Amino acid sequence: MTTTEGALDVADRLELHEIPALYGDLIDARDWPGLAAVFTDDAVFEITVKGTLVLRGLDAIRAHMDSTDAHPLAHLMVNIRVAGGDPVRLHSRVLGILPGRLVGSGSYVDEVVRTPAGWRIRHRRFTMLRVPRA
Repeated sequence: MTTTEGALDVADRLELHEIPALYGDLIDARDWPGLAAVFTDDAVFEITVKGTLVLRGLDAIRAHMDSTDAHPLAHLMVNIRVAGGDPVRLHSRVLGILPGRLVGSGSYVDEVVRTPAGWRIRHRRFTMLRVPRA
């Protein structure tokens, strides 16, 4: 719940901190149906690695996740920070364990909204921060 002034309370912040961890676990488990616990049905996911790929809607996000072979072997979600306001923003970093003992890092900036089922990502932008060298 939020206060009458619209500030986020501790319960909101705890729920928001769970989103990046849940996302990492779902992606690593290849649990595409489970992404409904992270994204709204109409979510937009921008992936900026080499150019920008824009995925519109949960079905498009699931289809892309299922079809790409560019997933890290593991997602370690770190530096999670909640910025209140309108919209509420969730910032996090990822360390991706890659084949060949490489590690990459990236940044997520999410606009999150409260839904009847809890907080969900409405808009996500991923930016690669460090591209590993072979």
